[in-house]
Amino acid sequence: MNSDFENSRHITHEPAPRIRDFGGGYGVVKRLRDRLVRAVYGRDDVIELIIIALLADGHVLLEDFPGSGKTTLAKALGDCVIDDQPNDDIVTIRRIQFTPDLLPGDVTGTTIFDPNTNRFFFRPGPIFAHIVLADEINRTSPKVQSALLEAMAEKQVTVDNRTRQLDELFFVIATQNPLDLAGTFPLPAAQLDRFLFKIRMTHISREAELALLTHLDQVKAGVGDELPRVTRTEILDAREVVLSQVHVAPAIREALVDIADNTRTDDRSLQGVSTRALVLMLPALQARALSRQRDYVNADDVEALSQVIFAHRLAVAPGAGGVDEIVKDCCKRPLEQLARKTLRR
Repeated sequence: MNSDFENSRHITHEPAPRIRDFGGGYGVVKRLRDRLVRAVYGRDDVIELIIIALLADGHVLLEDFPGSGKTTLAKALGDCVIDDQPNDDIVTIRRIQFTPDLLPGDVTGTTIFDPNTNRFFFRPGPIFAHIVLADEINRTSPKVQSALLEAMAEKQVTVDNRTRQLDELFFVIATQNPLDLAGTFPLPAAQLDRFLFKIRMTHISREAELALLTHLDQVKAGVGDELPRVTRTEILDAREVVLSQVHVAPAIREALVDIADNTRTDDRSLQGVSTRALVLMLPALQARALSRQRDYVNADDVEALSQVIFAHRLAVAPGAGGVDEIVKDCCKRPLEQLARKTLRR
């Protein structure tokens, strides 16, 4: 359960200017992207989605095979963040290795009796971090999986009838092995719905793999300090910029509702996407627009994110075919209509 990179990055420095404008928000995206691309080879598309999720205040589920770089990616993300408001109970990044014998208290923390003071005190679990890597989440029981539900939905945990707040930045990167591997438990639908994105990672390209092997010493050494990091406050400011300065036209909202309705009425679908999915999707679309230096959401944003947002939320009828094809068909007509409309302010 204990992390192999639990130490937080506490750096004493002068407070950075607050980010209030669109350019400052994009600057946060660029700094994150520059460091992550340098640290992780061949994962530019996944890096882009993780940055979008971070700025959209969502969580990410990665489905992959062992050895595909998920831990390296999470560790690199944690190294990008400077904690400019240190808290003794909260560190920058922690990893939780999910196993069949893990207990909910191993994740959330537990109350311990101190015989020296004859008092009980709370020992925070590894979930008290800005970034949490929940590794192989589907290798533990549903009881432990559900311990994450409250944290992911409300940024709080309840232990011994007392509720404790997590940090406002709280961000989960969970990984799971494909379900055809032995010893895995499918995630409950309610928990799947808490993840903004589900990303299926594949092997990196031949060129990227060769570059990784060629520059292995540099990768092991880390990015270093030559590329600037971002502070916790800057990420929170960038989230505000995403919500306040990236325009979402009414036609975008109408298209999302039409897509959701199509997933619910399609004969191949047993359960369509939830309203929560649409609520979570709006800031993700705005964050993607910001990452493209655009101050409005367009049809390309909807098309680019539809698979990673909708596919894991659909329950497909037996023999109905692939879920990706269903999502594509449900999006086709609303996107065609959206392409003909004016979406700028």
